[in-house]
Amino acid sequence: MNMQLLHELAFYLMYACAALAIFVIAERGLFFAYTMRQATGLERAMTHAVQHVQELPAELTARPSLPLALVTDILSEKHHLHSEKDLEDFSESVYIAKRGEVQQRLWILDTIVTAAPLLGLLGTILGIIDTFKALAVSGVSDPGQVSQGIGTALYATALGIGIAVVGMFFFNLFQERIERINDHLKVLMLRACVGRGGQPQSSPQPHGKLHVA
Repeated sequence: MNMQLLHELAFYLMYACAALAIFVIAERGLFFAYTMRQATGLERAMTHAVQHVQELPAELTARPSLPLALVTDILSEKHHLHSEKDLEDFSESVYIAKRGEVQQRLWILDTIVTAAPLLGLLGTILGIIDTFKALAVSGVSDPGQVSQGIGTALYATALGIGIAVVGMFFFNLFQERIERINDHLKVLMLRACVGRGGQPQSSPQPHGKLHVA
């Protein structure tokens, strides 16, 4: 078995993990920043008087966003529901669906945080094995070559740990962003459920004729 080839393959896998982690961090960072800005803007605009999406400021509805989709779904359906319980159940289902979208692709970052140190350790072990195999064949003629081979092997562990540390920092940061966004979504859900467009329920009329004395 070619240990040198496996050692290089471990490095290529770690480089791929690093590139994928950078992509996820950049994409999720932009998504969370935009979603947070839209959520806070809609939260300020969602008063008790707002009963339709058209009543919101144009700058908040010009571009699609996750908070806007939640508010739109609730406002468009709440006037057609027959009871407060139906409205509560519907709004909860919308919130659960939108909350799941916030966590998309974070499992990739979590997997990289776990796998990168293991790949680094694997690369180190394969590098040391390859170094000792070369020594067994040619003998210790130059101690500097031995040190260089072991140093290259240990570099794999350092690279894997470095990828994991950076990934863990952003993963924990994104978890905090998710909690804040979910709090804003809950507030928007509650405010969108208030009122029914000024359409009070009609009181029941008494049967029979009213006799006037």
